[in-house]
Amino acid sequence: MDNAHLAELFTILLCIVLSAFFSASETSYNMLNRVRLKNMAADGNKRAQLTLKIAENYDNLLSTILIGNNVVNILASSLATVFFTYLLGQNGVTVATAIMTVVVVVFGEITPKGLAKEFPDRYAMSVAPAMHALVTIFTPLNWIFAKWKHLLTRLCKSSEDSALTQDDLMTIVDEAQSNGGIDKRNGDLIRSAIEFNDFDAGDILTPRVDIIAVEQETVLDDITNIFMHSRFSRIPVYKDSIDNITGMIHEKDFFCGLHSGMTSIQNIIQKIIYVGPGVHISDLLHELQQSQTQMAVVVDEFGGTEGIVTMEDIIEELVGEIWDEHDQAIDYFQKLDELHYKVNCSANLDDFFSFFHIHLDPEDFDYVTVSGWVMEQLGKIPSPGDTFTYEDYTVKVVKTATRHAVQIIVQCKHSLSKACES
Repeated sequence: MDNAHLAELFTILLCIVLSAFFSASETSYNMLNRVRLKNMAADGNKRAQLTLKIAENYDNLLSTILIGNNVVNILASSLATVFFTYLLGQNGVTVATAIMTVVVVVFGEITPKGLAKEFPDRYAMSVAPAMHALVTIFTPLNWIFAKWKHLLTRLCKSSEDSALTQDDLMTIVDEAQSNGGIDKRNGDLIRSAIEFNDFDAGDILTPRVDIIAVEQETVLDDITNIFMHSRFSRIPVYKDSIDNITGMIHEKDFFCGLHSGMTSIQNIIQKIIYVGPGVHISDLLHELQQSQTQMAVVVDEFGGTEGIVTMEDIIEELVGEIWDEHDQAIDYFQKLDELHYKVNCSANLDDFFSFFHIHLDPEDFDYVTVSGWVMEQLGKIPSPGDTFTYEDYTVKVVKTATRHAVQIIVQCKHSLSKACES
């Protein structure tokens, strides 16, 4: 074997190495953690800055990688054919094809791509200077391919939107949580923040029938009793009718006023704002902040009071229930036995469906609470003893108040634990 054939063998090996380099580069730049690199670049990491610069013009990068990979693979195959033809004669072509196929697939594709997949950021930053030089060298060819791609894009117009949707963001959070990047508590908080603007005031309000309020002329002793026996620190104030809420009073202001000899609550009534049931809670939160108040009255289309929303109600949609020393925990779902459950009808309909493994979208219903759903299923004002069947569940109304269901008993056809396993 003379020097020329040794040079061919060396060139073949070099081409395999370069093929591995290009394959690993393609995988690593595809799987970059851009957020991490941006943080590193912001901290002054020059390699991270260069890597991001290359990745931002991904079309040129991809063209460079494909050109380089194809050139070295074709060159290696051609030289291998010449080399094995010299050693084996006519059989050299077949042997060269078989050997190069295995070598290129194993050492030029699978192995480098598998390794780059494990350490994409580290590898991409390590080869960034070399890739930057190659992209610069192949600029003329990249320009030609860019024009060709532009032409094809105009001929084959795509209606796909590349912007991230809310579902995409939720999937990213799920993957980050499953991979251990964030814990369940932070995952739930991020999901709540993503879904925050999906809720309207009408979804989270305290309904009119549950409002504890006082009339402007209510005697102070009665207001004292209301504060003492309720868990609220703020109480709405109305004039003549609950449909005409004029403000609210704070527990601290009231008792300070009593101590100072106050005879009327007129001077301690604080302002509130009025909103429609369709306002997004993110916008409502901003309005409450701007008006420096803690409570909003939700009015219906006729101007009557539909309910109230407090700052705490809105924050709870983001971080979950907020309990203070005066709050009483409500157990919405109480297990009576393996097949029977007592349900508080003020429970959220979404929570109800989740608890009983009912695979329906609560958005398909006109109500947000179990009480409204029961009324919808019965088609009338609920009365104690009313019963209906829904899928594999028998629902019986056991307690009502002011024309709505307060408590129901749900009888399951099968144990919930078995339903969950199936």
